[in-house]
Amino acid sequence: MLAIINVILPIFALMGLGYGAVRFRLFPADGIKSLIAFVNNFATPCLLFHSLVTSDFRAAFNLAIIGPFYVGAIICFVLGIVIAMKVFGNRPGEAVSVGFSGTFTNTVLVGLPIMTRAYGQESLATTLSIIGLHGAILLTLGMVTMELMRRDGAPLGKTLLTAVKRVGSNPLIWGIAAGMIGYFAGLQLIEPAEAFLTMMASAVVPAALFGIGGALNEFKLSDNWKQALVASVIKLIVHPALCYVLMIWVLRVPMDIARYGILLSAMPAGVNVYVFATYYNRGVSVATNTILIATVASAATISVWLLILGH
Repeated sequence: MLAIINVILPIFALMGLGYGAVRFRLFPADGIKSLIAFVNNFATPCLLFHSLVTSDFRAAFNLAIIGPFYVGAIICFVLGIVIAMKVFGNRPGEAVSVGFSGTFTNTVLVGLPIMTRAYGQESLATTLSIIGLHGAILLTLGMVTMELMRRDGAPLGKTLLTAVKRVGSNPLIWGIAAGMIGYFAGLQLIEPAEAFLTMMASAVVPAALFGIGGALNEFKLSDNWKQALVASVIKLIVHPALCYVLMIWVLRVPMDIARYGILLSAMPAGVNVYVFATYYNRGVSVATNTILIATVASAATISVWLLILGH
């Protein structure tokens, strides 16, 4: 248990520092968006590129891990929609937004730091193989479902084109694509490039965690906290539980490999659930509350999952 505390405590201490710095006006609130933009648009793409170029990507691309991760995510998406409509009486558009809030994982700002802290650099290749498909699969799924279910939906072809544009304009995808090209081309990094990428990659963990902690000041609990709590339970407990069953019990994946996919699925909701909700103006308060509740609660739930996975 002490080892788990040693993994989790520095991660959430950095988040707490970011939250406190903004809360007590020691760091400008407006600067948080710029900090997160630096992490997403510059530092993390460098980390993704460097990790892919220098890792054994072929060995890491394991469908027995990737498949259950996304099968579990899709089940959670459908479950969230059904609960939102049947239990809370939401309209179809709002229900899709609730389902998406319990589906889209914070793989970068929270996931990468915790994965590397818990399992070291050897976990990165498998983690990145999941991250590389994350936006492409789940954003497309969410947008297509939204357009099909809401009454004022756009034509399906236009929706797919919009989804492709949003995925293709993501710098994280650029970093992954460039890294895969470099890997398969046998690219060898010279010392100045290696040093540059290493320095940029080292900025990801502290900047990301400080930034997400500071960003939590923007999210306040509202009347829809019950729906957000359900979405958080789906994200933090149901998704990793499904991954555990599929990987360990069904596919018999060894625990020392399966734990990478299971733990990543246990991360809280990502900021993109808020972006998705505001883009469609559906379920915005649920999305913001889910980010807040899931991120705070994940300190406990991730600790439990680390214990289950035998850290």
